[in-house]
Amino acid sequence: MMRRRWVIVALVALVFLLWNTPVMLPLKILVVFFHELSHGLAAMLSGGRIESISVSANQGGLTVTRGGNLFLITSAGYLGSLLIGVFVFMIALKSHADKVLMAALGGVLLLITGLYIRERFALGFTIAAGVAMLASAQYLPARVNDMALRVIGLTSMIYVPFDILSDTMLRSSARSDAYNLAQQFGGAAWLWGALWLLISLAVIWKTMRKGLR
Repeated sequence: MMRRRWVIVALVALVFLLWNTPVMLPLKILVVFFHELSHGLAAMLSGGRIESISVSANQGGLTVTRGGNLFLITSAGYLGSLLIGVFVFMIALKSHADKVLMAALGGVLLLITGLYIRERFALGFTIAAGVAMLASAQYLPARVNDMALRVIGLTSMIYVPFDILSDTMLRSSARSDAYNLAQQFGGAAWLWGALWLLISLAVIWKTMRKGLR
């Protein structure tokens, strides 16, 4: 039990230590993909559809949807990628389904690529990431997949408050999800950002407490 706690603490420390290095860039772009996919899923779940999804090398992303509930779609990016991170982290921590989950993530990446991604960088990244995940599930030991999933989950969780702070408080005029929500439904972008930030920190805190138990 103590060993598992220290492994989690070490992984969190490693993610923070490498946060601004090129090593983390592919993981950050993967989290941006989760963010954009969450917009698309919210559209589909509320009666709309996805037109296209894209990510860029500078950690930008864009999802074009048609129909659906605009409030849910706009709100889903940060919170959706947070919940994906929690799900991946907890499955890796609490089960032995590491290879299954890694293969499922790879399959989802390739499926979304085939259906909705058309831009060159986004195509290259998602295809490479999907193939790498499938290869990892097929050829690498379960413990390697377990550790990789923990890092993916942690990165997806940690990225959210950083992204919210950057988009809504440090650059309040940026055309972020919070900015769009403020324009459509009222309030200030930083208020929506503060709400999302509090929710994300509470979810991360609860997840880490449960993981360290």
